[in-house]
Amino acid sequence: MPAPDLFQLPHHRYSPKNKESFAYVTLVKRWPVVLTNIVSAISNVNHELSMKSSPENDAKLEEGKKIISQISQMKYDLGHNAYLTPIPHDGDINVQCYNDDLALYPEEDRRWSTMNWLFAECYLYRRLRSYFASTVHWKEYDPFFEQKAETYKSSSAAIVHLAKALNQAVEEKDELDKDYEKPGSPLEIAFMEMIQADLWGNATDLSLLIDLKYEDLQKLQAVGAAAQAEQAKYILRNDLSKAWDHLKTIKDGRVDIVLDNAGFELFTDLILADFLVSCTPFVNEVVFHPKAIPWFVSDVLPYDFTWAIDSLLDTSFFASHASTPLTPDDLAALSGLGARWKRHLDSGRFRLSVPLDTKLGKATPLGRFWTTQYAFQDLPQIAPSLLADLRKSDLVIFKGDLNYRKLIGDAQWPTTTPFEQALGPLAGTINILSLRTNKADTICGLDEGVEERLNKEAPDWRISGK
Repeated sequence: MPAPDLFQLPHHRYSPKNKESFAYVTLVKRWPVVLTNIVSAISNVNHELSMKSSPENDAKLEEGKKIISQISQMKYDLGHNAYLTPIPHDGDINVQCYNDDLALYPEEDRRWSTMNWLFAECYLYRRLRSYFASTVHWKEYDPFFEQKAETYKSSSAAIVHLAKALNQAVEEKDELDKDYEKPGSPLEIAFMEMIQADLWGNATDLSLLIDLKYEDLQKLQAVGAAAQAEQAKYILRNDLSKAWDHLKTIKDGRVDIVLDNAGFELFTDLILADFLVSCTPFVNEVVFHPKAIPWFVSDVLPYDFTWAIDSLLDTSFFASHASTPLTPDDLAALSGLGARWKRHLDSGRFRLSVPLDTKLGKATPLGRFWTTQYAFQDLPQIAPSLLADLRKSDLVIFKGDLNYRKLIGDAQWPTTTPFEQALGPLAGTINILSLRTNKADTICGLDEGVEERLNKEAPDWRISGK
């Protein structure tokens, strides 16, 4: 059973009960599309299997048909407001925590339209995993991989642009480091560019990103504040200067990144990590935290992490999908970046929090928590060993919308609630930077009047990602 003294939120969590909420939109529109896409992906594999009959292929085909049937039943249950049922013990991690927690809810709240949204959404992906984990031939199948790969391939222009910018910064590291203590230094401007690229990493339009040549950064010193203000005008809560001031107090430190999306966003995470270890004196090690099972469609799995780096070394990967032909210089920039990241992995400057060859559903204790239903306020009670490890870090960067929702319990906080207050028991235990674009209702930490202004100017501001 969950620990009896889990953090009790002072505000209600979001639920599809509110038909004006994004939780309701998720239930009636988003989840059915996700499930339909998985059925389509499995059907494509099944079709290929049927064309190449063999005892193994025939067995996998039958399992594939069963998975499709199970997913179709789940889709039916969503549409007919069925009860959430216990997850079967399938040999993978994180079964009992869901089932124990589910049993604590009143019966009337255990339906898809009445369950709290955070639990229901996490449960959906863990339940999906059980359909694959219970098979012989589909245990290592990620139904979302092709979607993640296509997103990565389609981002070649922005990827080349960032690769060249970072490679240039690494080459000019000695010049870049000069006078970094002074406000508006070239290194500070470069950091702001890199971390904003990582913030907006789920978009491929990086037209605002400058080229990080030292001479250009020098020119920007005079207008750096104005340039950064232009880029930051869509940031509703901006603590990046505080993050920079904190980093300047660190020497050969450690930064952790709790990952969100694979593909291009992971690429921007790696770009930021490389900048920190290659261009600054502050950071010597970056630890990346992936998910243990296919999660929220596009989240990073251990395989996604190594695959993203290997793809940079494959000259045909991006070249065959670029909208405009890649030049030899473009390909050299990508392969140079990939080779450097391989060296970072070999030296330990880049490190995954679980072994690189971790199988789906088999994460070590330090990797299990991220695919539970728990909010991060419960981390001290539920995963003290993970929290102890994170406390070794000088800065923990939480990426994306779900991590933000979990940081503040996915609760309906007044928008002016201080972020530190909403963190609950997690506040003060680790140094946190949350990089999140708004894709759900959950939010806090805003100044007075911001919510009212945005409700008039951009009514979808909470969920648009802008």
